[in-house]
Amino acid sequence: MLKGLGALGDMAGMMKKAQEMQGKMAQLQDDMHAIMVTGESGAGLVKAICSAKGELKSLDIDPSIFNGDDKEVVEDLILAAIKDAQSKASDRAQQEMAKLTEGMGLPADMKLPF
Repeated sequence: MLKGLGALGDMAGMMKKAQEMQGKMAQLQDDMHAIMVTGESGAGLVKAICSAKGELKSLDIDPSIFNGDDKEVVEDLILAAIKDAQSKASDRAQQEMAKLTEGMGLPADMKLPF
């Protein structure tokens, strides 16, 4: 395409790839809101669902754990499920970013703003 331009042609190619990457990153940002992960605690008694962006979307609590004497246990289970979901969301976001960078010929472990 721009073979006779030497380094200038390489720069134009790099700029084109950068623009493609920017578009794909914007799409991935949107997609992260739709990707859901589920965190659990208490052998599934408490489940937290987060988007891959780490936003808590819902909680599911088995009614069998509601006992007035176990308030602190229930609170701990809820926090543990939320933390599990957020950890899984972070992992999923990194996996999705690795797919994107790999597709663009960048190292899979390259840290990009997210």
